[in-house]
Formats: sequence, structure tokens, C-alpha cells
Amino acid sequence: MTAAADLYVKPGQRYLELLRGNFLELPEDDRSQFGRELATLSRQISDSELALLLVGEWRCRLTAAWLIGVDRRTQFRDHLSAMLLDSEAVYSGQGYCFVFARFSNESAAASLVAYLDRYLPDPDCHYDQAWAMGALLRLDQMLSTNHADRYLTPGGLWAKSAMKGRDPAELKEMMDDLCSFAEAITV
Repeated sequence: MTAAADLYVKPGQRYLELLRGNFLELPEDDRSQFGRELATLSRQISDSELALLLVGEWRCRLTAAWLIGVDRRTQFRDHLSAMLLDSEAVYSGQGYCFVFARFSNESAAASLVAYLDRYLPDPDCHYDQAWAMGALLRLDQMLSTNHADRYLTPGGLWAKSAMKGRDPAELKEMMDDLCSFAEAITV
């Protein structure tokens, strides 16, 4: 675990750039360099190294999720879906939601729906619902589905949740930006 964390998580405090998509705020040259490194690492890391990082603390989990999402390693979907539902480690759910947005399929949407069904009803729960909603709205657009509609009806779960002050359109736009970055670096 230590070797994988030293190689993939800690250099330049990579996890801090991934947290909240902070890398999008980097100057263009730095963001491009960060993207090239991330794309290379996502192709280089083995599945067993990713599995090791996914049992680590939040920094390891967040970084592993991003590497999985960039390289679209769909074999991790079920495992990440369970981890998102468990919400054991702060911040790592951001990465899991990014992964599901990158997978761009109905199974990914189902994982996000299950998460929102569990955590939106608790008005005191401030987890990763905003990230999940942004990813689900992106998937709805890409898949021509309407999974998010039932949460966003007037007076619905979103309006009653801890996320009620967050604009779903802005959350989707953020997820679009993150996925566009990932697309650009994997070309």
C-alpha cells in the first residue's frame, strides 16, 4: 500500500488537486501537465494497485477513483457502487461520482440513484449528494433518461435535503467540466 500511495497519491499532493476538481483552477500550463501525468498514471497503474488504494484512507480512495475514471475501468463498478453507498471515507465519494459519470451507462446511473435514494431523505446529511446529482444529470443527458427528475420536482427530495441550496444545473456543469478534462487527456 505504501509504495502505491507514494507513487500515485502523494507526489505533488496529487490528491489535493483532485479534491473538488481543484486542478481546473490551475494555470493552463500546469493543468495540462497535471492532465498528462494523470492520463499516464491511469494507464500505468495495475488493477491490484488500484484495489490496494481503494482500501486505504480517503486520499488513496479519491486518487484511485480518479485513475479508474480516467481510464474507464468498468470492472470496478460494483465495488465502487458499494463504497459510495457505504460512504465510509470523507471526500472519496467525489471520485466515485466522477467514475460513474465517466462510465456513461445505465449501471452507473443505477449506482447514483441508489446513493441518492439512501442519503437525500436525511436533511442533516452533508455527504456527496451534490456530486451524485451532477453526475446523474450528466448521465440523464447522455443516455436520454430522466432519473434525476423525481428528485428535482418542486418540493421533492432535493428541495428537502441538505443540498437544497445547491443549483443542480451548476453541479451538472461542474461534472461536465471534469469529464471534458478527462476526455481531453485520454485522447
